[in-house]
Amino acid sequence: MTNLAHLRTAAREIFDEALRSANAADAVRRSIKFSESQFSVCEIPLETDSIYAVAIGKAALSMSYALEQSLGQFFNGGVLTGPSPNLAQVEWLSQSRRNWYVGGHPLPNRESLSAAADAVGLMQRANREHAKIIFLISGGGSAMMEWPANPNVSLADLQEANRVLVNCGASISEINSVRRAFSAVKGGKLASRAPNCDQITLIVSDVPDGEEFNVASGPTLKPRAGAPNPLEVIAHYNLRPQLPATVIEAIESQRDFQMESDSLRERIVLLTNDNSLQSAAAAARQRGCTVEIASEIADQQIADGCEQLIERLTELRSMEESDAPVCVISGGEFSCPVNGDGIGGRNLETALRLAILHSGSHPKSEFVAICAGTDGIDGNSLAAGAILDSTTIERAALLGLNPQDFLDRSDAFSFFAALDDVIATGSTGTNVRDVRILLSAR
Repeated sequence: MTNLAHLRTAAREIFDEALRSANAADAVRRSIKFSESQFSVCEIPLETDSIYAVAIGKAALSMSYALEQSLGQFFNGGVLTGPSPNLAQVEWLSQSRRNWYVGGHPLPNRESLSAAADAVGLMQRANREHAKIIFLISGGGSAMMEWPANPNVSLADLQEANRVLVNCGASISEINSVRRAFSAVKGGKLASRAPNCDQITLIVSDVPDGEEFNVASGPTLKPRAGAPNPLEVIAHYNLRPQLPATVIEAIESQRDFQMESDSLRERIVLLTNDNSLQSAAAAARQRGCTVEIASEIADQQIADGCEQLIERLTELRSMEESDAPVCVISGGEFSCPVNGDGIGGRNLETALRLAILHSGSHPKSEFVAICAGTDGIDGNSLAAGAILDSTTIERAALLGLNPQDFLDRSDAFSFFAALDDVIATGSTGTNVRDVRILLSAR
């Protein structure tokens, strides 16, 4: 594996292994075991009477299907809000004992509001029955289920607030601190409506380790002490003039609430970004690579993160005495402000920046990288990300493409589409953040 074509093939195979390891349905199936009249979820025993489920996020469909398969007749019903289902999923949903909605993303829609209202009704019914509730939570759920804390906040206000937040360059922790402040279902507020119910939350995490309360803005979990203050976030990014007045009013009038209950409260993280990174590393080693997982290059500003990745690859290459290819793997989600009206997201922009950086510093070395989201969707594009190599900038020049122009207008998708280097997986049914795979060979 010493030429560019082999490196490109290896990079795609390594990414595919990373994606397979993040299968949300398999993770749910592994978590559930039956024994006579009881079943257990991650070794937590529960009786099988009156079990409801609420599924929120990009993995809601796959997690829900696996749960219903596992529970069978013991599943009483529930609410699901997630991405658009495929034909097979529509057939299953039409026979399912749950109500389902196509929630908006990255902006909430009317289905997001309907899903929240339905979920609140389910909480009330389950609470009267002292039922069990299993929450299936995954990334993307912040927009897919929403209800404003203040009735003066309209859907248009919610959409504008989310548009401002996701484009301002703030971290997901900062964004979600603001979202929780004007929501009636985030930050544990949904789960608090059923104090009589034993509750288990199963999480497919798209946030840094230890920040599980940020997945889907934590409908079952209050933020930990020290989480960002929403008003400080608004001030730091100068968002007050951009956010609707009704949203500012809702944030400033928020009140703390209690989640006291004697019922069971358990949360289990089924999958994280690390699952994908470790699988990618194993796949790279199987292909003869010297591998380093750069775990600290995760959530930087995108320009800084790209420079650090190139530096780390160069260091690893210089340390390798043999002719074996080297591989640097990182995950997380770079902060990526939107500067123009183009098509793309942080993975496509990361790929473009890496191509530019490598062309300027190592024009003669063989280099391949893949930057892609495990959910299959990057920003406002229909791609998961892109593959690039040491010929990317040269090939672009032959087509008359100026990479800096595409970067300036946040249009990395169009750049890579012209080169036929877009990675398109479609919706994957999971979401454990991004994966970046860099390969180099002499």
